[in-house]
Amino acid sequence: MLIAFNKPYGVLCQFTDRSTPPRPTLAGFGLPADVYAAGRLDHDSEGLLLLTDDGPLAHRLTDPRHKEPKTYVVQVEGEPSTHQLDALCRGVVLNDGLTLPAQALAIDPPHWLWPRDPPVRYRKTVADSWLQLTIHEGRNRQVRRMTAAVGLPTLRLIRTAIGTQQLSGLAPGQWRDCPAEPGNTRRRR
Repeated sequence: MLIAFNKPYGVLCQFTDRSTPPRPTLAGFGLPADVYAAGRLDHDSEGLLLLTDDGPLAHRLTDPRHKEPKTYVVQVEGEPSTHQLDALCRGVVLNDGLTLPAQALAIDPPHWLWPRDPPVRYRKTVADSWLQLTIHEGRNRQVRRMTAAVGLPTLRLIRTAIGTQQLSGLAPGQWRDCPAEPGNTRRRR
């Protein structure tokens, strides 16, 4: 089984939380039993999260050797220059090494964008803009670190695709069954 879930801002990518007070988790969204997140999104990131009950499929989706592309729309502080976009496309040096090249382009604000609660801070004197960024790795907070490294701090981060799986049509907190992934031969009982 493979589930596409639109993770809202502030929700943890796990089903339990032992902190006091407890933070929102995946448990509150009526997801099928026995699935777990194949990868993760930070609590302050939004968008597509895949969940599965199939260990080999989860491994294929998350193992860096498979370089499954992950696409994000990113609201950044500032207006991206050609130089900054080129740097993202070449790869950026982070404290844990050089990233793989990414695809990066400036885009208009997405027409399908939902309001965030709480809203992103607004400053009259600082412009913001949107990027579409596709990476082929999954380092900790990689997109945020990449945009910051080129001088475009991330304000809002929404994952829209993992490989062939798309977020489209899902409102925050909604989920759907996905078609079988190519190469997934496990039969459901």
